[in-house]
Amino acid sequence: MKAALIDTFGTADVLTIGERQLRAASPDEVTVQVEAASVNPLDVKIISGHMQQVFPVDLPYIPGMDFCGVITAAGERVSHLKPGDRVFGRTPPGAGGAFAQSLVIAADDVCLVPAAMSAEQAAALPTAFGSAQQALFDVGQLQRGERVLIHAAAGGVGSMAVQLAHQAGAYVIATASAKNHALVTSLGADEVIDYRTQDFAATRDIDLVIDSVGGETLSRSWSVLRAGGRIATLVEFGITPASGQHGEFVFFASATPYLARASSLFQAGQLQVITDAIFSLDDARSALEKVATGHARGKVIIRANP
Repeated sequence: MKAALIDTFGTADVLTIGERQLRAASPDEVTVQVEAASVNPLDVKIISGHMQQVFPVDLPYIPGMDFCGVITAAGERVSHLKPGDRVFGRTPPGAGGAFAQSLVIAADDVCLVPAAMSAEQAAALPTAFGSAQQALFDVGQLQRGERVLIHAAAGGVGSMAVQLAHQAGAYVIATASAKNHALVTSLGADEVIDYRTQDFAATRDIDLVIDSVGGETLSRSWSVLRAGGRIATLVEFGITPASGQHGEFVFFASATPYLARASSLFQAGQLQVITDAIFSLDDARSALEKVATGHARGKVIIRANP
């Protein structure tokens, strides 16, 4: 099969396209012909080698976690899925494998794709939706009526977080560039701050900050919190909260618990999936480069099979 792979760590330039043998599936796994995969910032970090202590990978490595595709074979112990079923899911970061024409995954780690959902939309969901859900509710403990500040609100995680927080009855303040204000407002933001021309740190009495930027954005976010406020960050380990405040890294290991909920919300018309650009598998390097800029609107997609 054709796959994007790396033989050494580095920038997107180390990615090459080649032929790889698909491993044999176990009795509890399914083989999937990949229609589409989405690129996450974590993919860029894994390729760089900076995540080896957290998600170690063996080289050569096929990157990619989030995917949508059609089952071509099911193991003998798989009873709830069959060849021909369209599914979406997320491989473990250390396993990767989604930037390829086919992959093998545990049957329990995929979910059926709703009929009205495109392959691109399905591939965009697992990490973005699961990360937003975990950051807002599992870690952030967001409650109705609270004020939440969501950074990078037009990105993959941010666009999901705005919708979920709005549906939960929170007052949503979002940061985004001016060109994305209309989009973020349509997703449910009550206020939108242009991070290029306005100072989000002037905001006050925030109960929860969702951070997918890190660096100075994270360090300046402590000042906007009320006493007892919380920060959930998806990008920085070992954060040190100010006195009376709480900060926690969102360690997102598995999307599986969130796939069914994402599917249900989409079918109910309560979830918009924002995609930016679509690249062919042969041009996977460009897809990674676009995500590495940090300015993608929604998710960047790779079409694995024409």
